[in-house]
Amino acid sequence: MPEPDGLQPGLHAQILIVDDEVDHAEVMSEALRRLGHVCTIVDGATAAEDELKFGGFDVIVTDLSMEEEDSGIRVLELARTHQPDAETIMVTAHGDVPTAKAALQGGAYDFIEKPLDLEVFRNLVNRACETVRLRQHNSQLQGQVDSAFGFEGIIGDSQGIRKVIQTIKQVGPSNIPVLITGESGTGKELIARAVHNQSNRAAKRYVTFNCAGQSESLLEDQLFGHAKGAFTGAEKDREGVFEYADGGTLFLDEIGDMPLAMQSKLLRVLETGEVIRLGTNDARITDVRFVSATNRQLSKMIEDEGFREDLYFRINGAEIHIPPLRERREDIPMLVNHAAGRYAAELERPMPSFTEATMLRLVAYNWPGNVRQLFNTVQKMVVMSTGPTIDVQDVPDEIRMGDDDEHLHLGALAGVGIDRLEKEAIRQTLAMTGGNREQAAELLGMGERTLYRKLKEYGLK
Repeated sequence: MPEPDGLQPGLHAQILIVDDEVDHAEVMSEALRRLGHVCTIVDGATAAEDELKFGGFDVIVTDLSMEEEDSGIRVLELARTHQPDAETIMVTAHGDVPTAKAALQGGAYDFIEKPLDLEVFRNLVNRACETVRLRQHNSQLQGQVDSAFGFEGIIGDSQGIRKVIQTIKQVGPSNIPVLITGESGTGKELIARAVHNQSNRAAKRYVTFNCAGQSESLLEDQLFGHAKGAFTGAEKDREGVFEYADGGTLFLDEIGDMPLAMQSKLLRVLETGEVIRLGTNDARITDVRFVSATNRQLSKMIEDEGFREDLYFRINGAEIHIPPLRERREDIPMLVNHAAGRYAAELERPMPSFTEATMLRLVAYNWPGNVRQLFNTVQKMVVMSTGPTIDVQDVPDEIRMGDDDEHLHLGALAGVGIDRLEKEAIRQTLAMTGGNREQAAELLGMGERTLYRKLKEYGLK
């Protein structure tokens, strides 16, 4: 016989039942114990307070009216104070439904009317249990992400991201020019800031400037500054970004969009360190760490005479290439949970959980807009979500309905590598079971000795 909705095999919960009618409490307890839940029964809010202070529960089931009319509301308040990660279900008589509905505004998970339909009751408790477990799972995963994979805000454990981080650590302390390459939306500015933070200039200014869409005259003024009277409207001297970043790091984004005439002027500044403001012949010495980025293929542009080869050699002291998201799919669950936690915090909401089917769909999508598109999608899902769990139907249509679209690549999961998929499955299952190896082995369908061997093999604890 299939288990009621919401219960996952092996995930049995700690339940506190608060009811001054002993027989009724026993009936509820027996209905839940048959599913494997561990139930504790107390007869009122006073007794419940001790249990909630010193025990650990996943779900609290409380009668709304006991020794006092507001006893159930008191239990709800105690649960919110002492067991904030638990869910509370109110049991109410028909006449108290308005009060029970008000309790939902106070943080209750749901309510159920007497006389109980035990099948409905079990399903309701099981759904509350799964909500709690999913929240715990994602909270643990979020903690893992932020503590283990949060170098300079860079999220990921793929081989590609590990190589990026290693290169940042190697080149950061030097003054060598760094060229960051990668598709749009991969996070080039984040990498540039990390290079600055790893340098001995970290306490100095970090200045960014985007070369895209700038006319030659405006670009020259922005980079090198101008003297008073240099052109109409130049009412006072103004320094450019090179002078402003003196002693620190200057990051020029989209350097491949810079006009050829400006490329030669930039090359001269990089070679001499001298900046000449518009409207003057006086050279000013600057000392900047130069970092640039592009989503264009500069080697192809050199062949087409759209980018100077000598400038390319000057800016490419060390190249950091950021792989597109479709080439590091194993990082997607970490990125999704990181983004969900951030956007939920902005909304002052609990971090939502993602069903397995939802996460698989997000991993399978090709993300032409890379991390930027993924984060925007997660933000949309978090904002529009109406419950604690995000399911497939909550995924935006352009991603959820894309089975035949070139941007959906379900078969690419195999390309991630069996070892990496297995390692991530073990990591997440251990988080879900709170580190219980016996439960993790059962859920993963392997023996405990096999799991222990793989933990050592993958360096997991």
